Amino acid sequence: MILVSSCLAGFEVRYNGSHSLNNNIQGLINGGKAVAICPELMGGFSTPREPAEIVGGTGEDVLNGRAKVVEKSGRDVTELYLKGAYEALRKAKEIGVKTVVLKEYSPSCGSKMIYNGKFENKKVFGNGVTSALLLKNGIKVISEEEFSNGCMDII
Repeated sequence: MILVSSCLAGFEVRYNGSHSLNNNIQGLINGGKAVAICPELMGGFSTPREPAEIVGGTGEDVLNGRAKVVEKSGRDVTELYLKGAYEALRKAKEIGVKTVVLKEYSPSCGSKMIYNGKFENKKVFGNGVTSALLLKNGIKVISEEEFSNGCMDII
């Protein structure tokens, strides 16, 4: 059993109300081999919501209090992102998963790349808040790209 980002399973939970369907991931959900989560919804957000980015660092920096997650309008939503990350960790531990497939570039779920925090549509190396917390707790996090490029043997 693995955890996967809900948007990758076809649920319309992204900030703009869309999804990022990955047919292989949807197949895992339908086959009972994966459980879908959305850390942002788990943190208290609704869909749609204002776009947000990590300002001042990466997900690790947010966990350590050195960076914030801020909506485009400037509202600090760090606490909601932290709440969602800890809920995702709780779920991962409850199920006993060792690997999670999350949506790349998200301030929650990015596993290799996130946006630069300036709302310029530019990406930088780094993890989202949930990815950073899961990794810190020994859970492997991969992106949907890695999953699609041959990591399907994780289940």
